[in-house]
Amino acid sequence: MEPNQRQMPDGRVELIDLASIQGSPLYNHDLAPVPVSRRNWTTYNYAALWISMAHCIPTYMLASGLMAQGMNWKQAIFTILLGNSIVLVPILLNSHPGTKYGIPFPVFARAAYGTVGSNLPALMRALVACGWFGIQAWIGGEALQTFLMVVFPGWKNLLGPGFGGHATTEWLSFMLFWGLNIWIVYRGMDLLRKVENWAAPYVLAVTLVLLVWAVRQAHGFGPLLSQPGKFGTLAQFLPVFVPSLTAMIGFWATLSLNMPDFTRFGRSQREQVIGQTVALPTTMFLFAAMGVLITSASAIIYGEPIWDPVKLIGKFKDPLVVGVAMFSVVVATLAVNVAANVVSPANDFANALPRYISFKTGGLITGVLGIAMQPWRLLADPRGYIFAWLVGYSGGLGSIAGVLIADYWIVRRRRLRLADLYLASGAYGGWSAPATIATLVGCALAWGGLVFRPLRPLYDYAWFVGFFAAGLVYLGLKQMAGATPGRQAEPAEAVGGAV
Repeated sequence: MEPNQRQMPDGRVELIDLASIQGSPLYNHDLAPVPVSRRNWTTYNYAALWISMAHCIPTYMLASGLMAQGMNWKQAIFTILLGNSIVLVPILLNSHPGTKYGIPFPVFARAAYGTVGSNLPALMRALVACGWFGIQAWIGGEALQTFLMVVFPGWKNLLGPGFGGHATTEWLSFMLFWGLNIWIVYRGMDLLRKVENWAAPYVLAVTLVLLVWAVRQAHGFGPLLSQPGKFGTLAQFLPVFVPSLTAMIGFWATLSLNMPDFTRFGRSQREQVIGQTVALPTTMFLFAAMGVLITSASAIIYGEPIWDPVKLIGKFKDPLVVGVAMFSVVVATLAVNVAANVVSPANDFANALPRYISFKTGGLITGVLGIAMQPWRLLADPRGYIFAWLVGYSGGLGSIAGVLIADYWIVRRRRLRLADLYLASGAYGGWSAPATIATLVGCALAWGGLVFRPLRPLYDYAWFVGFFAAGLVYLGLKQMAGATPGRQAEPAEAVGGAV
């Protein structure tokens, strides 16, 4: 054990002497390791986190994008389930150091990339989160706009025609929802935990009510369930299935990196593993399936399939019903947006300049960049959303995941010098050339098909290519440098146990 660390019987490690790092430019209160006494997230908290994050409009609409490419509903739901089961593996592997050491993602990345080099994966992850923040904020704004149009019939044109194809009140609703997200960020992580706890069962209950209503009104599940799909052979199916599966992995590839931001508050490894394993694949499968069933029934009720639940609810006439339903959409979108798209980039931006950027300031930067990335354009084309946005960024995030997992699980065997992660002169150095090179190689192979046509098939497997290429290159470079697995940067006795 390091003299300034102690390990609890359950394997969690605590830094005893905070004074040794508090003067470091790499330290601030938001990035500090969480004391064992404050690690209070339970199995339910992690299950509720994933349930509330998965119960969002993009999840509901995922199957529609796949069916628009020719899949039938069974193929679409299977693709979603398989993709989320695969991405659960790196999520759990990268969750471990958060619970063991109480550190957030950008601090964890310092072990592999160096204390300065960690800004490369942190800022790559942060920029993707900014795009997602904007997408969810726009969806939440649409829900708020629909609610206000029902309550105030003249609301849509109240402030004039607007610009960019959207009324002024649409932009106002977007900014109001955006502001609500920022307010929660400024209130802190404990409020987020409370929001996730009650949002998860509430949103699920409201969606079930909507499903029962749709099936009863349609006197059945509708025509989509009998739609055969366009692919008669496996050879026809695979060219669409492979990039679609990659896109499904890309959907949560962001969280596969930064789950330490949440598991740093975990009471035990067992609780965070069970909570995540039970909640993620099952919730994504069930919520996407409910979206298919409700949409199929809507084809009978309204004469056309309506994939967007905001537009579907907007067809209701009772202001009370619309109010409750839109409130549910706002809650669902708010829960996923703050948890999935603000916590990580807020920490990531803070990691870049710990002395000047706090968690709250990082959250505000995320919000501003989310607007600048024009989410209304990303959502305008479902094909571009899945095959450009989701597949594209998955290659970069997969490359980072490959390096992090190879470094922590194979090279270091789960042993870290906790204090050195906050010291510029510590064991981890400023930049790690192997990690940087491996990440760039993974990105180049994953994205090369966009500019070099013979590599185009690799782009369809972007996350897999990035993950395995970067991981293997990193291990190869560390081997060439003489690193012995389990003894890189610290002796085996540096910290106790390998829990």
